[in-house]
Formats: sequence, C-alpha cells, structure tokens
Amino acid sequence: MRLMAQKAIEVILARQLASYLGLPVFIVDPDGTLLFYNDPAEAILGQRFAETGELPMAAWSTRFRPTELDGSALPPEALPLVIALRDRQPAHRDMLIVGLDGERRHIEVTAFPLIGQGGRFLGGVAIFWERSP
Repeated sequence: MRLMAQKAIEVILARQLASYLGLPVFIVDPDGTLLFYNDPAEAILGQRFAETGELPMAAWSTRFRPTELDGSALPPEALPLVIALRDRQPAHRDMLIVGLDGERRHIEVTAFPLIGQGGRFLGGVAIFWERSP
C-alpha cells in the first residue's frame, strides 16, 4: 500500500476501478511505465501482475511480441497505448500478441490518456479483449 500512496489519487482510483472490471485493463504512468494490470488482463498476458511488476515502456511494448494481423512486426510507436501517451488522444488497433505463457492471441486494444484534476497528464489506460478465432 505504501507504493500506492505515492501515486496521484486519480491513478489510485483508476487502479481500483480496473480491479473491479471484467475487461482486461493496463495502466501506465506519463513515462509509459506499467503501473498495473488487472486479473482479466493476466489471463491474456499469460502472467500475474504480481510476478511481472512495474515495467518500463521499452520492456512491456516488446515483451508481448506485438504484430500486425498478417504477422509482420508492430513497432512500439504503433501501439495504441504508446499513441495515447504520445498524442494524448484515444487510439485503437487489432493486433496479435504472444502472452508470457507462449500463447498467440488476437486482441483488440483501445487506449486513452489519463487526465487528472487541473488537466494534469497522469499516463494512459488500455482496455483490451481477445477476439474469437
């Protein structure tokens, strides 16, 4: 809980909300550092957040080996969450990832910037779900 106290209240509340949602949610700070993903995200990403912990953008943006639907590489700057952070606007994409359990999954991702009181930029949130084969 001590780590949570160091975060902005809006980030704490976003994490709390994410823990109650049935959709997978991924939360990052303004630098792109992974702060949290919820239980439904664990099933798709192939590892519990408690095991992954906070990760810099350079790690999470490549760790899940994102690709286009045709299998071609998807650079980090094309990921919806990176776009939401960089441009401070929502972004969406269909893509493939490989979970840390080795399973390839077709997912849709919608990401948006997280803006706090007074217009403070606090990071971004990605909501994603697995597509049926």
